[in-house]
Amino acid sequence: MKPDLNQTVREIAIKHPITVRVFESLGIDYCCGGKRTLNDACERAGVPVKRALDLLAALEESDPADVADWAGASTGKLIGHIVGRHHNYVRSESPRLVIMLEKVVSRHGQEHPELASIRDLFSALTQELSAHMLKEENILFPYLEQMASAVAHGAAPPPAIFGSVEMPISRMLADHDDAGELLVEMRVLSLGYRVPDSACPTYRALYHGLEEFERDLHHHVHLENNILFPQALHMEQRVSEAACEHH
Repeated sequence: MKPDLNQTVREIAIKHPITVRVFESLGIDYCCGGKRTLNDACERAGVPVKRALDLLAALEESDPADVADWAGASTGKLIGHIVGRHHNYVRSESPRLVIMLEKVVSRHGQEHPELASIRDLFSALTQELSAHMLKEENILFPYLEQMASAVAHGAAPPPAIFGSVEMPISRMLADHDDAGELLVEMRVLSLGYRVPDSACPTYRALYHGLEEFERDLHHHVHLENNILFPQALHMEQRVSEAACEHH
């Protein structure tokens, strides 16, 4: 593939889902910061543009079969994937990583004071995500599924308790930005999850787990910020335009 430097990272990630692997490996933000052009994103991440282009060009030879293209998925299918894959991942991994963090802080915290800060940041992150996911699952996602179903059957969607979907979506986007900042702080404190030579197996497993958690959360936020939410806003706009034509 041959991306255009003036394309946004978001556009590239949506059109070619396999590119998120390259963005992850280069530390390029394709979820919260996805509105930047590839050129600007490389500059911000301190990555030579030629290196990014070479890696993206090489993707043509890769097998994209295991990277799903969610841009064309229905609202219901996309929400099912986000909850089943990403929300469940957060819920299963968070307690495991919290226990490991406590263990590693108690054993290595004196020589590595950054560990206690990482523990506190991760605790703040999991609390925020827990509240965020409940709001999505109990309020926003059911409404988006009802709206999609109504649109598919040519009916008017039910009235929303929050007015326009813009309101809850803007709250979710703000939550994503907050989570993104916490992830950046954790990565900086851990020097990019670089394990000290003296690290025990638990320390190594912890940093591997935190890096996997970050990667999964980037995918999770990308699906919502760049695909689901724009899809929902577009759907609501179509509904209101159709209502105006009837009157």
